[in-house]
Amino acid sequence: MKLELSRVVQGCRLGVLTGLGKAAQRSLEVPGCLLYTRCATVPHLTQDTLHTLRDLPSVTQVSVDSLAEHHEVLKEFKEGVRKFAGLHDTVLFCSQHDPANTSPTGHVTNKTVSVWGSGGRIELTVALFMAIQAAIQPDCYQSMADGETWQDGTSRKRVRKAVDRTLAHLDECLLLHQKTEELKQTEIFGVVEGGDILEERLRSARETAKRPVGGFVLDGFHSAAMDQDVRAQLIKAASAELPQEKPRLLLGVGRPDEVISSVEAGVDLFESFFPFQVTERGCALSFNYTIDPDPETAVLEFNGEIPADKELNSNGDENTTPYEMNLKDKRYQDDFRPLVEGCSCYCCQKHTRAYVHHLMVTNEMLGGVLLMLHNMAHYIGFFKALREAIAGDRLQDFKNRVVHCREGD
Repeated sequence: MKLELSRVVQGCRLGVLTGLGKAAQRSLEVPGCLLYTRCATVPHLTQDTLHTLRDLPSVTQVSVDSLAEHHEVLKEFKEGVRKFAGLHDTVLFCSQHDPANTSPTGHVTNKTVSVWGSGGRIELTVALFMAIQAAIQPDCYQSMADGETWQDGTSRKRVRKAVDRTLAHLDECLLLHQKTEELKQTEIFGVVEGGDILEERLRSARETAKRPVGGFVLDGFHSAAMDQDVRAQLIKAASAELPQEKPRLLLGVGRPDEVISSVEAGVDLFESFFPFQVTERGCALSFNYTIDPDPETAVLEFNGEIPADKELNSNGDENTTPYEMNLKDKRYQDDFRPLVEGCSCYCCQKHTRAYVHHLMVTNEMLGGVLLMLHNMAHYIGFFKALREAIAGDRLQDFKNRVVHCREGD
């Protein structure tokens, strides 16, 4: 696996991650995102429905916490979760936690971390963690890490201990990795911890970079945990200690504005749990990321015939971001436009806001399916537009469109 950079613009790294998969024949454009799954399945979507979407990411994310309780079944199956779950023709990345779940804290020791499945807490030693990876058989995975340093008020001593534990876990994982036949062609990603303490972030990055890892996971920067400017400063400083030719995956960040800020700080890859969270709120992504709209849309915008985004997105839910509209709102019961004008997804091509509103208020399962299809298509389109903006030296125009388009609405 190798990251081939074509250019770096204002800190943004544009390129292609090549040599992915056990046959080393897949690739992924960066900045980009992984395909989010829960227990190896994209929520709300069957495989057939999922593949109606174009330009799906070539890398699919699974997580230890959702698969740990199925360890014995996968071990007996012997052929890994990709074949077990029917995830054909994709590269698998295995993270420690499902980014859309909030896990209880305070269950980390010097030798173990804990994950939570449907049956409750599962305490993992490095040996068990690696045995689960051997049963999953991913193409790449993050090493076991102590990531409980993102809460407010975490002491410097606790952060230092988390960095030390994570480095010790990485060394143990690397040792077992070499001895595990099922992982011979698998890449391991080292995890950079350090909370909001710059010295510990730098130490974690420097020490992790000394290990023979295929890439890096930047942990502890979750959206609810850290100010965006502080996050960007820490990522930029830590990234300067990492090799240029190896990818950097950021955990727990999905909002479009935060993605752009993190890309400017040097991040290559993101999880794609954000569309799922938006879907679970009964909302549709509706932000505009088109720098040069088509003539018809431009005229509509100029004449004010496309309603202001803030009006669409105000729904009283404190968890809702300015990038989505709540289809449960009564204002949509007689709105016969597509969710987003110009969107080419199946939902927008075939159905209206009024119909999706009806599905949501009557709790029909189809509502989640249609919203997830749209939200994934919109999110994938956002990353494609971001790459095009970087390539065309129009990053600031793109950023203004996405981040500042609601000022004054």
